[in-house]
Amino acid sequence: MAEIMPVENGSTLPEIDMTEEDREALRKAVQVLEGSSYVGNLSRLAGRPIELLGQALPQAASDMVSRATEAALKRALHYALKTIPRDTAKPEKGIHRALAAMSGAMGGALGLSAVLVELPISTTIMLRAIARIAQSEGEDLADPETALACIEVFALGGRTGSQHLHESGYFAVRTALARSVTGAIHQVAGRGVIDESASAIVRLLSQIGTRFGMVVSQKVAAQAVPVLGALGGAAVNTAFIDHFQALARGHFTVRRLERTYGKVPVRVAYDRIRSGERS
Repeated sequence: MAEIMPVENGSTLPEIDMTEEDREALRKAVQVLEGSSYVGNLSRLAGRPIELLGQALPQAASDMVSRATEAALKRALHYALKTIPRDTAKPEKGIHRALAAMSGAMGGALGLSAVLVELPISTTIMLRAIARIAQSEGEDLADPETALACIEVFALGGRTGSQHLHESGYFAVRTALARSVTGAIHQVAGRGVIDESASAIVRLLSQIGTRFGMVVSQKVAAQAVPVLGALGGAAVNTAFIDHFQALARGHFTVRRLERTYGKVPVRVAYDRIRSGERS
């Protein structure tokens, strides 16, 4: 008999009869999606905390990062998915990590002024890697909803250690983006193409860009400020793409399980695992 689980509104829902393999996949997804931020990962690489490093950027630099981030997301959405071969579901993580390291080395060598050039390159590389992961989890890259789900991954990394769990949790982010995602899907369906100038897509990319920009600011500061010693631009960018590829694996694992078991049962199982991880 299925175990009956309480939910927040006082009613009960049965725990889903999930295979052990899928339950373990969901457990790993929870650990990644609710785990350490990019800054935390970078701090471990650097051997010192850098939580406040992004605040060292001058206002003009922060504004530049914001503009570059949103522009990079628009260009990445337009170009990356169009050039991905659809005859294989192999993620090709090694290739994408190498390309990201190369672009990061360029950014590290040229300094803060390189962000307008390097960020679109590294963002496009990451989106290609994310799309490959989506495909390996059963997503159809020809479906515009999948394209938007890939872009959504960039919003999942915009968390800092100072945020409360209810503000930064995986499903909190998806809920915050849900209306814009739905509107963007409708606009894409009506036009038959992904048009970056459509109002709903502009709104969605702006929301995602705000959160993604938090992480980009930390990355740019890490590359520009010589406090990280031997941790150069290539290492910073490699950590950057590793972080978002891990988030992508968790995100598309959850979406795959939702297609199999339903959204509500997977959310119940997710929250149960998450509560156990915090206890």
